[in-house]
Amino acid sequence: MRVISGTAKGTKLYTLEGNLTRPTLDRVKESIFNIIQNDIRDSSFLDLFSGSGAISIEAASRGATKVIACDKSKEAVQIIKRNIEKTHLEEKIEVYNLDYKECLKKIKNNKFDFIYLDPPYKTNYAIEALRQLINMDLISNETIIILETDEEKILKEIEDEDMQIIDKRKYGRAIISFIKKAKPVRKE
Repeated sequence: MRVISGTAKGTKLYTLEGNLTRPTLDRVKESIFNIIQNDIRDSSFLDLFSGSGAISIEAASRGATKVIACDKSKEAVQIIKRNIEKTHLEEKIEVYNLDYKECLKKIKNNKFDFIYLDPPYKTNYAIEALRQLINMDLISNETIIILETDEEKILKEIEDEDMQIIDKRKYGRAIISFIKKAKPVRKE
């Protein structure tokens, strides 16, 4: 796993041992950032289930000015911090070793341009996190939420939350969805 572009381009990142996390493949990460590349510079970015921090680091490397990485695993946070140090992006990335619900409470006074959700598969964390983001008013009409999942049924639940899927890509088992607040329907 490596940083694909930006100031830390080519840096090989540390990863977690074992199968407790599922790193986003470089080709998937590259595709995601190619889609948002025109809007990433000077943006704020939240990576809620960070794992090794590869997505957070990619965002900071490409010019995001404020990045928050959160993972509840102490081992993951140690890897994230090592990767941030290795890429010299300490000034751009804040790291929290918290459960995602606690992290959202701690950062509740922020609004983000991008939010990346890659929760463990086969959990309801994606919908729970999305509801909390909405309820805590952490997203604006312009916020793009990028969700990585392997279940189509989650996407139907998302649309029930007054959110709309503006783009969806499939990479093997992974489904990457780009989500925004649904536009209100005008009554005439």
